[in-house]
Amino acid sequence: MLRFVIRRLVYSVPVVAAASLILFWGVRSTFDPLAKLRQGHDAGALRREVARLGLDRPVLEQYVLWMKAFATGGWGTSTRTGGDVRAMIGSALATTVQLVFWGVLLATVLALGIGVYSAVRQYSAGDYVLTALSYLGIAMPAFWCGLILIQLLAVWPKERFGLAEPPLYFVGLHSPGRSGFDMDYLRHLALPVITLTISLIASWSRFSRASMLEALSSDYVRTARAKGVPSRQIFVRHALRNSLASFVTVVALDSAILFGGLVVTEQIYAIPGMGRLFLASMLAGDVFVLIPWMLIVALATVLFNLAADLGYALLDPRVVLR
Repeated sequence: MLRFVIRRLVYSVPVVAAASLILFWGVRSTFDPLAKLRQGHDAGALRREVARLGLDRPVLEQYVLWMKAFATGGWGTSTRTGGDVRAMIGSALATTVQLVFWGVLLATVLALGIGVYSAVRQYSAGDYVLTALSYLGIAMPAFWCGLILIQLLAVWPKERFGLAEPPLYFVGLHSPGRSGFDMDYLRHLALPVITLTISLIASWSRFSRASMLEALSSDYVRTARAKGVPSRQIFVRHALRNSLASFVTVVALDSAILFGGLVVTEQIYAIPGMGRLFLASMLAGDVFVLIPWMLIVALATVLFNLAADLGYALLDPRVVLR
């Protein structure tokens, strides 16, 4: 297993290097980091900044200099806020990790349960109902779902029952002056996590159902049934275990996308996470945030791919021998 992990890590190095170079070149080609300074018509200040940032050098040399600074913690200063980019991304990443953790945890448990039930009870009334609900969940846009949830679970109950405050909050993850894991945090967390998990549960449950059906119709399951192996043992030790391999892969890869793909959810609920930071930085042309932001998301994707490989290897030890 250790050799397998080391081999996967070695394979990831050129992927990260190539991705970072492409991202750096793309951002530098698209955005001008000195756009605001050029509008000031101060030629002397402009020349000094060009020399300081190395913008008069080839892109490959700029990339090498930037990577050295990035590796040592010198991520630069945001042109939009004037704040330290490393601190900004660190704060946004910590917020997004909370949403991803709770959302993926809830979606995994529910999607796996729904998919297994639908496969075992194939063509039953429950299977048809869950299938219809999953298609509905896949079709609903996140922005529409979020707004509907705010109205139904926050605004309407407050107005209908004359409450002093809504049962669930829909701005940020904490009330002003509050922090930590408490009821206030859970009331803030509920709506964005529900918005995030609806589409995940819908798509993952369909995949879980398909994987489980494939496992139940395999030769080794039929052989086990012919030998008189108890149904519970066949279900848990053979069908479910083998169906989990592909399910874990899908969950890991989709989870990696969430680190940079929660733009709509974070914008609706005013959550200062990675998605909202990206949107604000892109609109402002803040390249000093965009480049490290993209590299962090790329690293998360590679790490979750590695986690998928490890999960696959744990569920199917034959993978390690390949």
